Amino acid sequence: MTTWRCVQNCGACCHLDPADRPDLAEYLAPKELELYLSLVGEGGWCVHFDHTTRECRIYPDRPRFCRVEAETFQAMYGVQPEELNDFAIDCCRQQIEGVYGDRSLELLRFDQEVGVRLI
Repeated sequence: MTTWRCVQNCGACCHLDPADRPDLAEYLAPKELELYLSLVGEGGWCVHFDHTTRECRIYPDRPRFCRVEAETFQAMYGVQPEELNDFAIDCCRQQIEGVYGDRSLELLRFDQEVGVRLI
């Protein structure tokens, strides 16, 4: 059984480059979009991402769109709670591949952590 969880020392989700997410305005409210864009720093990385520790410096206070929670994903993407696990795994895999590559240590660690079995 695959179960989504955030994997330490990854941070792929903190790569916020709007060029990689052309549909932001479709799922973020105007104020959230403004906040999102204000967080984009050098190289497309979130200004709160610590590149040394690969952790969020504001994790307890991170915005709603940074949270993998059933209510958030239902409101933003129309994902039903029972679909969240598989949806989150797919999103993370796509983001990790896009940021680090499909043969990256980050993707390998993610797949091992969540129990993804690739044929």
